[in-house]
Amino acid sequence: MSTSTAAPPRRPDGPPPVKRKPGNRTAGEGRMAALLLSPTLLVLALVIAYPLISALYQSLFREESGLDENGFVAEGESFVGLANYTDLLAGESGQRFLNAFANTTFFTFTTVALETVLGLALALAMNRAFRGRAILRASILIPWAVPTAVSGLLWRWIFQSDGIANTLIGTEILWTAEGFQAKAAVIIAEVWKTAPFIGLLVLAGMQVIPGEVYEAARIDGAGWWRQLGSITLPLVKPTLLVAVLFRLLDALRMFDLPFVLIGPGKQSVETLSMLAWDESNQLRYGSASAFAIILFLYVALVAIVFVKLLGADVAGTKEMRSLRKAGPSRKAKARS
Repeated sequence: MSTSTAAPPRRPDGPPPVKRKPGNRTAGEGRMAALLLSPTLLVLALVIAYPLISALYQSLFREESGLDENGFVAEGESFVGLANYTDLLAGESGQRFLNAFANTTFFTFTTVALETVLGLALALAMNRAFRGRAILRASILIPWAVPTAVSGLLWRWIFQSDGIANTLIGTEILWTAEGFQAKAAVIIAEVWKTAPFIGLLVLAGMQVIPGEVYEAARIDGAGWWRQLGSITLPLVKPTLLVAVLFRLLDALRMFDLPFVLIGPGKQSVETLSMLAWDESNQLRYGSASAFAIILFLYVALVAIVFVKLLGADVAGTKEMRSLRKAGPSRKAKARS
């Protein structure tokens, strides 16, 4: 009786394969990614980085005129360092800057708050199933589709002394003159135009909520208000935060609507963008660049604070992290 021994398993030639962690890339993949992203980075550098650096450099100079050594009038730019920035807190330019800064902040947070409430109401109305819902959605899109300059002219006609607004309230208010009524006119026109933007984004977030969730809530006896507070608002919060962030960044740069509706040079509605435009129109490019840099820093600060404190997932990083975490668990379940 012969006994046979099993041959030892043959080891594969070469070193064992190296397992890479998820997210790690080789040098070749990194170079390929950099090559594919280079056109986008080049465009961003041309349209963002270069103008920003140029404005920062221009803000260090000031247009001055005087007499040269021969007694002739000489004009030109001279290096003043941070003098354009320090002047923002003192003198006549400082008063205009503080007024424009206050107007910009007031318009931004007032209009965005009203647009959020109205946009949420519009989204709730458009999300309900009823006859004529398509007509409602199309009509809500009209204010947002109208160009801002055209919208400003439209509301300027409405807010004339003998316009529709005064006819409806039965009085004569100078909406386009100096005063709080000019602020109210800008707020009304801005909310009318951009509230549909938030409404459409929130509606998109509501469309992905499963209907079974509401059905289970109704079975448990939850009313409409309970469903709104416990289901709708928590599930549309990421979409709502992104919409509010976009509106904040857009409202901080408000220029065309108050410019067309009320007009330039009005202290009641002058924003930082309008102030920078007025300075550049007066050929004071140094101070205009300083105003633009301050506005850029203000917008960046608001965006960073909003993302960090409220957790607005603009780039979808939370979803990517959740997918990466779910990947190994799915593979383990498939193996088992």
